[in-house]
Amino acid sequence: MNGPLVFAHRGSSAVLPEHTLAAYLRAIEEGADGVECDVRLTRDGHLVCVHDRRLDRTSNGTGRVSARTLAELDELDFGSWHTAATSDDEVTDIPADPSRTRLLTLDRLLDALRDAGRPVRLLVETKHPSRRGATVERTLVAMLRERGLLAPGPDDPVQVTVMSFSPLAVRRIRELAPGLPTVLLLEMLPPGLRVGRLPFGARIAGPGIGLIRARPHLVPKLRAAGNRIFVWTVNEPDDLDLVIGHGVDGIITDRPALVLQRLGR
Repeated sequence: MNGPLVFAHRGSSAVLPEHTLAAYLRAIEEGADGVECDVRLTRDGHLVCVHDRRLDRTSNGTGRVSARTLAELDELDFGSWHTAATSDDEVTDIPADPSRTRLLTLDRLLDALRDAGRPVRLLVETKHPSRRGATVERTLVAMLRERGLLAPGPDDPVQVTVMSFSPLAVRRIRELAPGLPTVLLLEMLPPGLRVGRLPFGARIAGPGIGLIRARPHLVPKLRAAGNRIFVWTVNEPDDLDLVIGHGVDGIITDRPALVLQRLGR
């Protein structure tokens, strides 16, 4: 394939509520090469796709995700805050589509990607700091091992890469599952990256678009050190042109259809 991989950030989240099954199914329909999700642990040890530490922004609940059981979270509405979640249903008087409002577990997302009918890449970001610490990575690796996804091949239906802003989380993944690709996410430059080297065996750098704008020589340095580059979160045409010009390997976006169109795909 020519050009960068296109990853749908929390699904096709510009048009449907983030981290809902509907948003991911839309991204697959739009032709995204892969999707991205954030994972947190519930009180009873389940991995759920929620970005924020607290429930307030993307659900009708309050408090910490980690303080609730999966059953308690499953009672909440995770989509009606987004205008697309219920607008069609309000017109037709049909009950709200649960794929647009129900909590999404990582298990359920993996099932959907497996059934997509074509290979789909999955970027999983483990969120830190977390009161559960290394348990997040251990639980993720155990789930992927059970599903046979610890050493993704090019023709496998689901190909998983793990990401984190925490270098220690990246190190844990490298120790627990050496066959899994890892991405070190970057919002600012730690001192060691002045020469483009990533710690703990990560070979993919994940700089934010703001960092790319501020440091125009960063991508060449990272590439010269043998790293691939996945950039987040690229939504605007000017930013898209910038990262395409840099020849990045992956574009993480809320608007996969726009990016694919710009790439002629």
